[in-house]
Amino acid sequence: MKIVFLDAKTIGDDIDLSAFEKLGEVVTYNFSTTEEALERTVDADVIVLNKVEINEHSIGKAKKLKLVCVTATGTNNLDKEYLKSRGIEWRNVAGYSTESVAQHTFAMLFYLWEKLAYYDQYVKSEKYVGDVMFTHFEKRFHELSGKTWGIIGLGNIGRRVADIAKAFGCRVIYYSTSGKNSQQGYERVEFDALLEQSDIVSVHAPLDKNTRGLMNREAFREMKSSAVFLNLGRGPIVVEQDLADALEAGEIAGAGLDVLSAEPMRKDNPLRKIKDSEKLIITPHIGWASTHAFDGNYLSADCGFPKSDYIIIICLLYNRKKLFYSSQGRPLRNEKLPYADRKRAVSFCGKPECCKCA
Repeated sequence: MKIVFLDAKTIGDDIDLSAFEKLGEVVTYNFSTTEEALERTVDADVIVLNKVEINEHSIGKAKKLKLVCVTATGTNNLDKEYLKSRGIEWRNVAGYSTESVAQHTFAMLFYLWEKLAYYDQYVKSEKYVGDVMFTHFEKRFHELSGKTWGIIGLGNIGRRVADIAKAFGCRVIYYSTSGKNSQQGYERVEFDALLEQSDIVSVHAPLDKNTRGLMNREAFREMKSSAVFLNLGRGPIVVEQDLADALEAGEIAGAGLDVLSAEPMRKDNPLRKIKDSEKLIITPHIGWASTHAFDGNYLSADCGFPKSDYIIIICLLYNRKKLFYSSQGRPLRNEKLPYADRKRAVSFCGKPECCKCA
């Protein structure tokens, strides 16, 4: 079996990929363009990638390809219809960054909510040195308790953000982008109602036909002028020119973004012109990249497979014509693994006590 890593650099230099060599030939590339991927996947059985676009243009020559593994949660870079038409399976890694992204959500919120850019600069400019008062509160901020937090997309990450917001005393409401997701414990509302009522709006939804361009000029105009907007989902959910216009017009108080429509940021991005850190903070898609997410990469609470070993197990089982695991590490069917496969899987993941291997 030949395994090709198309953009290994994007998951860091400190992740040991040597275990994949137990499965067969491994070829690793730091980065790959669509054109390069087309040639690099010609004789691949399995490809592993993070952000490379996977479609007919990038894998059209890969006649032996059986499995696409995504080293991330989001899969909007996969043309799933094309993969289905060719009988190629795909798997992603769900749950490993839930805590990390939730934490980053609050880091960005507090940076804006408590005017930390202003107060940091006030002290560093030495205006506080020898000031007449012990305190300086030119920029007032509010407590979160009693505020309404609206969440767009109440999946694993959205739910975790909701739980933390609730602990701060927020009223939490959410909008289901699919129209099908009902979660106990939180109030589901229509999109317009969420925008009108929320003091904080955070996006934790995948990119699909329901969310692309969802946050446009009309949406920002429906928000409170005192509201903060956060996007930790996918960049194209936001029409960036409309967000820039809303910030400049004072239609919302501030925005925090960890994702952009094109990454890395392009020179023509309209948000580049907003230099006021009290209104806008952009981080370079780092919400997922906490030390624990890198080191542990735990997929879910009920499965202790580290991410790299988990992909190995999927590849192993697929190679033996047995696709038993979903993206959450749960069995796809109720069939039990044959003893030989269990033994080999345990030898890779090193967790015989895990119910998925034992």
